[in-house]
Amino acid sequence: MTYPTPQDVVEKALAASSADGQVAFVVESSEANLRWASNSLTTNGAMRSRQVVVVSFVDGGAGMAAGTVARTGSPDVAELVAASEQAARDAGPAKDAMPLVAETPPGAGDWDAEPAETSIGVFADFAPALGQAFGEARNRDELLFGYAEHAMETTYLGTSTGLRLRHDQPTGRVELNGKSSDMGRSVWAGTGTRDFADVSVEALAGEVARKLGWSRRRVELPAGRYETLLPPSTVSDLMIYAYWTMEARDADEGRNVYAKRGGGNRIGERLAALPLTLRSDPFEPGLETSPFAVVSGSSGAASVFDNGMATPAVDWISGGVLTNLIRPRAWALKTTAPATAAVDNLVLELPGATATQDEMVAATDRGLLLTTLWYIREVDPQTLLLTGLTRDGVFLVEGGEVVGAVNNFRFNESPVDLLTRMTEVGRTERTLPREWNDWFTRAAMPPVRVPDFNMSSVSPAS
Repeated sequence: MTYPTPQDVVEKALAASSADGQVAFVVESSEANLRWASNSLTTNGAMRSRQVVVVSFVDGGAGMAAGTVARTGSPDVAELVAASEQAARDAGPAKDAMPLVAETPPGAGDWDAEPAETSIGVFADFAPALGQAFGEARNRDELLFGYAEHAMETTYLGTSTGLRLRHDQPTGRVELNGKSSDMGRSVWAGTGTRDFADVSVEALAGEVARKLGWSRRRVELPAGRYETLLPPSTVSDLMIYAYWTMEARDADEGRNVYAKRGGGNRIGERLAALPLTLRSDPFEPGLETSPFAVVSGSSGAASVFDNGMATPAVDWISGGVLTNLIRPRAWALKTTAPATAAVDNLVLELPGATATQDEMVAATDRGLLLTTLWYIREVDPQTLLLTGLTRDGVFLVEGGEVVGAVNNFRFNESPVDLLTRMTEVGRTERTLPREWNDWFTRAAMPPVRVPDFNMSSVSPAS
């Protein structure tokens, strides 16, 4: 069966519309994956899919309303458009109504090009190296589990204002879990990638082997506040949550940690003791992402009326000071503040910082070294207090060396409060979030030292 091209689907949807405005986009996806357990490949697969989204805008006299309908595969475009227009008529006036974007953003892409694709061939070098790692793990009486995934999404977005935008988004990740043969010890390593050309199985397997070696000695510790080294992956999971809650409207209305006591928001206020920068940039090398907004449903962080809006580089925190919040155009107009779009990557850095995690361990008299956090949940939005558990290796450092593994803990911390208490920040490197990598993989973070990280209780998890 021959499917129409994504471009044809968008053009047909726009031509079929009788609404006062319309956005149509097609996401063409391909994916390849490998999975393994107990030092053996278990499955591999490749798949393709298409999603078609139509957003119609109808002015019923009381104000502009928006309706979104999405389908997978090759839907009846006329039916899809009609359903979207009916959804708009049923919705009532939208609070975020704005004129649709008409200006073409930088990095609009080649509209006429075919969708980019991935295949199982992306693992041509990775798979043999993984087989080598399996053999070495067997020789140590250890087991490797995990998976590797690579996806390529091409988005074609068209609007009734004349925008024709295209973006290719490669996304890859590897998670490698190592266990002792009796399953009593477990450690983790992972990385994000665009194309697997920069993935070193040897380095990942070496990290797992080293951590399993550290965990041969077990030390029981009580709950309490400990000097703690947070590796880049752990830092990313905390900072991503801080980023996801950076909605200007919630701050202006007093509902999140960025709200200013007495009214307004905390822009201009120092949040970090060190001159840290937290930023996003769609053209960040190795973390490239869409330079324009693609939105299927409105929220406090994005508006369907802002489809096609440029998403340029932005500093959220600069020199330790909060400088921007996420602000769709409608809320920007209401508050006479600049519109600021979210970007699908995040970088935390301290200018001039060069220390590696190993160097920070060597400079530690006594403390804990984490691997990852998981099951992170919000406790209090006003302070952004989070709770969760440590996972796959909490290690005791004494005299500048890792001397063993300790029990897991439940933690209670706010990433915004942690910014005020970080006493050392190392060199920023690309990392893979452990908790959030189903939704967010493009991050670069440093290892950090916190003198009093709150391990609120001992966890029975192992």
